Amino acid sequence: MVGPRGFEHEHIAPVDLQRLEACEKRIGYRFRDPNHLVQALTHSSLKTIDNPCNERMEFLGDSVLGMVMTEFLFNFFPDRPEGELTQIKSAVVSTNTLAEESQRLGLDEAYAVGKGVTSRRKLPNSLMANVFEAVIAAIYLDSGIEEAKEFIIRNLYHQVLAVNQKEHSVNYKSILQQYLQRDDGSTPNYRVISETGPDHAKEFVVQAMLKREVLGTGQGNTKKEAEQEAARLSLEQLGIDPAD
Repeated sequence: MVGPRGFEHEHIAPVDLQRLEACEKRIGYRFRDPNHLVQALTHSSLKTIDNPCNERMEFLGDSVLGMVMTEFLFNFFPDRPEGELTQIKSAVVSTNTLAEESQRLGLDEAYAVGKGVTSRRKLPNSLMANVFEAVIAAIYLDSGIEEAKEFIIRNLYHQVLAVNQKEHSVNYKSILQQYLQRDDGSTPNYRVISETGPDHAKEFVVQAMLKREVLGTGQGNTKKEAEQEAARLSLEQLGIDPAD
């Protein structure tokens, strides 16, 4: 992970060297080419011909993050359906989550932004998320996918666990029932429409029904899981946020 010292660079001012080296320590990665980190930490408000900003790196970092997290979740949760993996991924790579990690790593202190931006008490979450993605791109360009993957998983693994725990703690069936009963006094019911696979690897498909109307169809390795997924998708179709 640690490359040869690279900050003895004639184009980098001493004050910036201190800022960059402090950032390296916080993120746990030492750059072979310091210019990658310089660009990752440069906001568009300071963009010049000789000093490009991090917008292109955000673009690259977003794609690297998406690919790495998709592969990680695919392997980490081998029995979870595509819909659940997508939901976990969306939460883990959300602007708020990335901004939280960016703040934890102190990237706000290293981020070079114009005076108009720094006049705010706190940098917006969108900027903090963008610089996190730009740093991912900087590491990727500096050392390749394996180092970028190591940085991503090291800093987002606990977020994956937190999101997974939150998902399991939400009782979608209960929320759906409360909503429908409050709306018109109706109670949903659940119908198993298929059961396939051997005993050790069953897959159930369940429909959440309101009278004769199908609200949502879910699948899972148990009837309970399939019912919860059907209820979750029903809430999604009804435009109901379980967090509200």
